[in-house]
Amino acid sequence: MEDIFVARLMSSDLQAVGPDTLVEDAATQMQDNGVGSLVVVDEDNQLLGILTTTDFVDIVAKSKPKAQTTVERYMTTDVVTTDAQTSIVDAADLMIEHGIHHLPVIDDEEGVIGMISTTDLAGYISSVQTPSPA
Repeated sequence: MEDIFVARLMSSDLQAVGPDTLVEDAATQMQDNGVGSLVVVDEDNQLLGILTTTDFVDIVAKSKPKAQTTVERYMTTDVVTTDAQTSIVDAADLMIEHGIHHLPVIDDEEGVIGMISTTDLAGYISSVQTPSPA
């Protein structure tokens, strides 16, 4: 595979917050801008950390008191799926086209049989580590 450098593929239109930003405001910023992470920077734009959608799982799990809200309220119902015979290039194209990171793999008879993620695809491309089940 041809060497393609990070500079060619990276996003440079970053969403950033300061360390004193409220998590509610950070979540709103992520939703409004359609991003899965925010860089946390100081007043000199030096990196202090990163806040991702995964971090919000921890925030919700550790919240007190617990909200009695079911997943049905927030789940996506118009789910983009693929089947086991789809090429990884086509799967990656679907993910990019729809701005998603997880693609359920569906079989007409068995229902959901798996999941392919951007981590799986990155692991496949990398010579460092093979993908693992997510």
